[in-house]
Amino acid sequence: MAINSKNKVPEFSIEQEQNEFAASTEREKIKGSKNLNVPPLRFPEFTDEWTDTTIGSIATVVGGGTPDTTQKDNWDGNILWYTPSEIGKEKYLSDSERRITNIGLKSSGAKLLPKGTILLTSRATIGECSIAAYECSTNQGFQSLIANQGVNNEFLFYLVASKRRELLKRACGSTFLEISANEVRKIKVKSPSIDEQNKIASLLALIDERIATQSRIIDKLQSLIKGIIQRLVHDGLEKETWHKVMLSEILSERNELNIEYYPVHSVSVSVGIVNQVEYLGRSFAAKDTAHYNVVKYGDIVYTKSPTGNQPFGIIRQSQCQNSVAVSPLYGVYKPDSFEIGNILHYYFLNPLNTNNYLFPLIQKGAKNTINITNRRFLENSIPLPISNDEILSVSKALSSLNTKIVLENNTLYTLLKQKRYLLNMLFI
Repeated sequence: MAINSKNKVPEFSIEQEQNEFAASTEREKIKGSKNLNVPPLRFPEFTDEWTDTTIGSIATVVGGGTPDTTQKDNWDGNILWYTPSEIGKEKYLSDSERRITNIGLKSSGAKLLPKGTILLTSRATIGECSIAAYECSTNQGFQSLIANQGVNNEFLFYLVASKRRELLKRACGSTFLEISANEVRKIKVKSPSIDEQNKIASLLALIDERIATQSRIIDKLQSLIKGIIQRLVHDGLEKETWHKVMLSEILSERNELNIEYYPVHSVSVSVGIVNQVEYLGRSFAAKDTAHYNVVKYGDIVYTKSPTGNQPFGIIRQSQCQNSVAVSPLYGVYKPDSFEIGNILHYYFLNPLNTNNYLFPLIQKGAKNTINITNRRFLENSIPLPISNDEILSVSKALSSLNTKIVLENNTLYTLLKQKRYLLNMLFI
């Protein structure tokens, strides 16, 4: 599949990251050299200029609404009901955490949306989008787009995805950012012929299919690690080659303040200890981080912030070779050995293990807030091999699998960067 451009699509790597701003700058430079109403990266068989239009001219924009949740009869119906937390994880959404009845739908301002509707988050996390695989409805956190006749639905999906920066610019609000249906409709876009729309959509869909395949590879490897550790624990306890050990016997709180001003990191469910700027795009740290906690290579970090299916927090080992800093709200612990910390890391990758460990430690604070102090965190036990040799061999085996996951994650990262580049270069 040939593409005509002065600049070939680069091959991305972790070391050669190209962000959206750089791609946008390059796009404007190429466009300015010709001053044509066309994108800089294009299939050679197309030469016509694109048409100036707006999102409201090529799609119907529909807002969401929430029914009376006190009426239980409104729920457990057959109509898929989406919330913003479900959007953006997959291109096509075929399931939902909730379903609503026709009666429940009629008791709200929400609409029954047809199959293929583009679900665009419009509140808080603005600009995430997915395509509904079946009829559905949404809450108020959406502005949903239904493509007009003569518009390729997948092209519209990618066009909207390329306009996320503009969506954010148009958002407003004091409590939380939100973009209205009218503001979405007014966004200026440029559209090519239906044949060119089809070609662009097909190319990007192929990349999305590859991204989805890569994500499944990573998911299966992560499931394999979780399965292995569960089997090792079960067999080890049954054969009495493993025993329960209090964390206070193998971990000690580090209690080292960030007087050297190491870079601030956070804890990610999927990646572990990550640099806030590199991974999250910005720093959420205080102006002065001297009171933050230092984390050294191999340390165990416990963040008490609830996330997804881990309501009591996340436990991860730091794989950062250099010292870093984390929020003073995190607990930081030095293990007796790197290998012990490594086994803890993989053991707590399973949310069930994490929840089962943390739940008995909960101490309810004021207003029934859930609290586990740094010292209290150590007052429960986990299974470990009795033999030091087995501790070493288990850690080595799990680390080998993790190395494979890191390589696959790098491939996924590269694919996502390539897609982002194309979204910048294939659209105006």
